Amino acid sequence: MINSNLTIGIFGIGLDVYWEQFEGLKPTLEGYLQTLCLKFADHPVRMVNAGIVDSVDKAFETGKIFRQEDVDLVFLYVGTYALSSTVLPVVQKLNVPVVILNLSPGDRIDYESFNNLNDRTLMTGTWLKYCSACPVPEIANVFKRTGIKFYQVTGILEDDEESNREILEWVEAANVAKIMQNNRMGCMGSYYSGMLDIYTDLTLQIRYFGGHFEHVEVEELTLIKNNVTNEEANDRVAEFRKKFDIQEDCNDHELFRAAKTSVAMDKLVAKYQLGSFAYYHKGTGNADNEDTMSSIILGNSLLTANGIPVAGEYEIKNAQAMKIMDSFGAGGSFTEYYAMDYKDDVVLMGHDGPGHIAIAQGSTKVKPLQVYHGKVGNGLSVEMAVKNGPVTCLSILENGKGELVMLVAEGESVKGPILQIGNTNSRYKFPIGARKFVNDWNSHGPAHHCAVGLGHNSSRLDKLAKILDMEMIRVC
Repeated sequence: MINSNLTIGIFGIGLDVYWEQFEGLKPTLEGYLQTLCLKFADHPVRMVNAGIVDSVDKAFETGKIFRQEDVDLVFLYVGTYALSSTVLPVVQKLNVPVVILNLSPGDRIDYESFNNLNDRTLMTGTWLKYCSACPVPEIANVFKRTGIKFYQVTGILEDDEESNREILEWVEAANVAKIMQNNRMGCMGSYYSGMLDIYTDLTLQIRYFGGHFEHVEVEELTLIKNNVTNEEANDRVAEFRKKFDIQEDCNDHELFRAAKTSVAMDKLVAKYQLGSFAYYHKGTGNADNEDTMSSIILGNSLLTANGIPVAGEYEIKNAQAMKIMDSFGAGGSFTEYYAMDYKDDVVLMGHDGPGHIAIAQGSTKVKPLQVYHGKVGNGLSVEMAVKNGPVTCLSILENGKGELVMLVAEGESVKGPILQIGNTNSRYKFPIGARKFVNDWNSHGPAHHCAVGLGHNSSRLDKLAKILDMEMIRVC
């Protein structure tokens, strides 16, 4: 998981009148809260632990602390019964996701031992340690009536795989949301003329994701490229030979040309502090710019593998999808489906241009192409397949209502023959079958591109969609 300097606020709740009545109850709940905090010890987050909030005064004080600390996500640990009036002031002004943790200290009360305590005060104090479920309806009611969006995790505090996964997925989703909020996307060139499905409203993108779009000129990249030294280019060629499987018919001139553009792209990315990139340029009428754009694929594949996803055809929506998948640690390679294999019941998917070589099955080949189909120029291209195993496809679609929607499908990258044409190519099998997948996916009106990443990620994407106040549709 990429570190976005995520800050999470954590607090427990209780009722202050209990502390004098039931000896040891508050220290026990504080210990439970510390156990909860240990779940995040191995994750790149900053924690603000406000302790047990048990009064209105403490609630207002905690809300102020969380605002001052600029928390991105709040976990409300329900240890025992507490008044909703001591909860609402903590979160009401934060405008961040609130996750209610209804976590019992054990899988059940030891009924026999409990009933043999022979001290009703002691029995009540012990019972209150297991009352995490009790105030949740009250809190939910108040949150609903005051417009506080909340989510829930119900389970056991320790040794509960399901609740642990849910909690950490909320952290991961909030982390990705913050990455997107601070991401700067470079936009170079223009849309591929006539691809109406990929056109998008950049202000709408900012509404949902935040971030910034930096519009750069092809001429600037060309100028940087023309000042790349031979030493820099030769070093990059050496890197190409380590990272790629360079085929025998790739000549040194093309590798050197691609290396200069790769170094130039790195410098452009560094200058504008870019975290993703979308580009397309016809390249006609200016030989120098055509040279730049026809030698860009290898360098952009390296950038994509290094956490700066690059989408061709100026596909900004898909660059966003790729950034999301990569920020979850799943990769996120630019792809589209182009053919069906009805005999094997698989969908063939891939694309020309850069690929996410970090999620490739085996080595990524570099091959020379005499023509870039539908585009100007020729040069080196990459050929790879996505690692065999579970995958997730993500499309960011713009619907007819002026809203962004996440479209998600889980499947599997499977072995079998692929087209060896110098492009990314993979075979995908979906649990609903190839025909139904294509029909169902198309029915929601996505653009023809999507991002494919490793693993099944719909649960994490669903949480991200909730944080971003975006609809998510899962096809399979």
